[in-house]
Amino acid sequence: MPFIDSKVTVSVTEEQKERIKTKLGKAVSLLHKSEPYLMVGILPGYDLWLGGEKLAKGAYVEVSLFGKASPADYSRMTGEICRILAEELAIPADCVYVTYHGLSDWGWNGSNF
Repeated sequence: MPFIDSKVTVSVTEEQKERIKTKLGKAVSLLHKSEPYLMVGILPGYDLWLGGEKLAKGAYVEVSLFGKASPADYSRMTGEICRILAEELAIPADCVYVTYHGLSDWGWNGSNF
């Protein structure tokens, strides 16, 4: 039950959103999760500041998942997220923050797991 929520400073076309969603769907396997239950959110045009400076190209990505993964898995996922955002939106890795939230309670379809 992962959710990858991306807030990016740049505009994003529908085609780019589709490609990012597809690539994240493959990348989520690094966390031992599968695409069928993956939810992706992409919020373009989001204002972000880093070190007091407004970013022209930057991203904040939150990854929430039922359960948790290892630090090594999270590290690989961060690398892949940065690669995807650089490839699709030309956002440099040093302007991407990624956080992970492992959850023990997750609701879906009227009940909790």
